[in-house]
Amino acid sequence: MLINQEQKELITMHIDAKPIDLKLSVPFRISRGVQQVASNAIVQVNHKEYTGYGEAAPDEYYGENVETVLACITTFAGNLGDDPFVIDDIMRHLDKIIRLHPSAKAAVDMALYDLVGKMLNVPLYKLLGLNPKQTPYTSFTLGIDTPTEMAKKALLAQDYPILKIKVGTRHDIENLEAIREVSTAIIRVDANTGWTPKEAIKTINALAPYNIEFIEQPVVAHDLAGLKLIRDNVPIPIFADESCVTVEDIPRLAGCVDGVNLKLMKSNGISNVLKMIHVARAHNLRIMLGCMIESSLAITAAAHLTPLVDYADLDGNLLIDNDPYEGVRVVNGKLVLPDGPGLGVREVRS
Repeated sequence: MLINQEQKELITMHIDAKPIDLKLSVPFRISRGVQQVASNAIVQVNHKEYTGYGEAAPDEYYGENVETVLACITTFAGNLGDDPFVIDDIMRHLDKIIRLHPSAKAAVDMALYDLVGKMLNVPLYKLLGLNPKQTPYTSFTLGIDTPTEMAKKALLAQDYPILKIKVGTRHDIENLEAIREVSTAIIRVDANTGWTPKEAIKTINALAPYNIEFIEQPVVAHDLAGLKLIRDNVPIPIFADESCVTVEDIPRLAGCVDGVNLKLMKSNGISNVLKMIHVARAHNLRIMLGCMIESSLAITAAAHLTPLVDYADLDGNLLIDNDPYEGVRVVNGKLVLPDGPGLGVREVRS
């Protein structure tokens, strides 16, 4: 049977994107700088009567911004084919069209999973064969500030049993001391590449009395020898974040760190992160699923994968004032997945 042009248009998937600015509740400072607004993009993929949604949270550290994301989505138009179920094929095709640009691809990948879930009328966790009751507790992140302000932030975050503390300044010890004076929460520390190996060993050993669960990315991403040196000389587990971007990074990190922080936005989305989870498990690494500053759309997509991992740091939506979506909830710190089809996210009407 011949298919006319109008019928072909109905079968082929269409893609579009729009920018969105997410306003942080308070300025968010890490060792590399401070952020007040996250310029993200919302992507939608249409197929027949269904629409799937995804979100890109680009980071200059990985060579992206919202303009590059929108340019990528324009380039991807007409390249998705007519079968949303072959997600792996689609994403490999997009990799051939444009190298890198991980958050743009993550948004497309996410939208495809949302689309397929809606077509099958099942939530993503069920599509992946996962138990929604097995989600971990998420940490809540405190950006760098003065010791007094850090203590105030910790008090305001007392509903969260796990705190993630950004470090990488000469006040790191004082900040942790101030937080510990007002909080008994589990504490994780993230240096965002802010130390040298020598500084890291000295500081981490000084932080040990404050009962730290693990330390994230103490040194620059390429310094795997530095990570191993630190791991061999401190009593606190070391996790890699900026050092762990692709599947191929994981075998190189085994033996240098105790765990990895995986993110949809730096690793091309759900499809690739699923592969990275399995490879990390094969190398006996602990796994955390993290995020950028994202709305509940992207946070929920990541949350659906958390039954597969040990830890979660999915609080990007909790740090903003103008979240346009509702999806995963946090109840006493625990991630509670929505049970709607696809990502299970709905838009909040203002």
